[in-house]
Amino acid sequence: MPAAVCISPVDSVVRRLRHFPVALSLVAVAMVSEIPVRAAQAVEDEGFVSLFDGKSLQGWIGAVESHRVEDGAISVIPGAAGNLLTEKEYSNFVLRFEFRLSAGANNGLGIRCPNVAKGNLHLEGIELQILDNSAEKYKDLQPYQYHGSVYGVVPARREFLKPLGEWNSQEVTVKDRRIKVVLNGSVIVDADLDAASTPKTLDGQDHPGIRRSKGHVAFLGHGDRVDFRKIRIKDLSK
Repeated sequence: MPAAVCISPVDSVVRRLRHFPVALSLVAVAMVSEIPVRAAQAVEDEGFVSLFDGKSLQGWIGAVESHRVEDGAISVIPGAAGNLLTEKEYSNFVLRFEFRLSAGANNGLGIRCPNVAKGNLHLEGIELQILDNSAEKYKDLQPYQYHGSVYGVVPARREFLKPLGEWNSQEVTVKDRRIKVVLNGSVIVDADLDAASTPKTLDGQDHPGIRRSKGHVAFLGHGDRVDFRKIRIKDLSK
């Protein structure tokens, strides 16, 4: 009995395509070639839940009046400040999102925040700066005030933002006392909060928020146009 020959699904499809017209064959081959990519994406996104449906602010609380949904993104209304918070609270998680800055924009990503719609949360919660580093007005900031920094506590590596008008991708991993921030594929923060605040924080202020173990995820608006989309989270506490 001849030895069995193992034929991959892709080879099987390609063999059958010999009997198809050329145009149809090209379409089918293109579809088959996407199978490994889709499989890899499914593995990468396993366990992630979307926080934004692309058309409404359902699932968000706080300063909803300062934000609007436009072209599939959450946009800060220029001149309107306030904190947009998730309904749910999270402890340990991986958050992925995309954002687009306007010139001179200042915003923040809040993690483990209390439910506060108005006011700064960089002390009572934890704020990761979202900022147009290239703006002239920010040239003399402290290192811990630039994009991606744990505000007042941990400075981020710079020069990884895309040009204004382009979408940036960011991933934030929060695990117990450690925070890791990846911007456009590059690690810009990887720090232990306890070590970073001992004997004191870089800005010399008390940050009770860094001792919190749970809270809301939030976008901390200061009245500048910033757009957010593809917001999804993987809860590591389960």
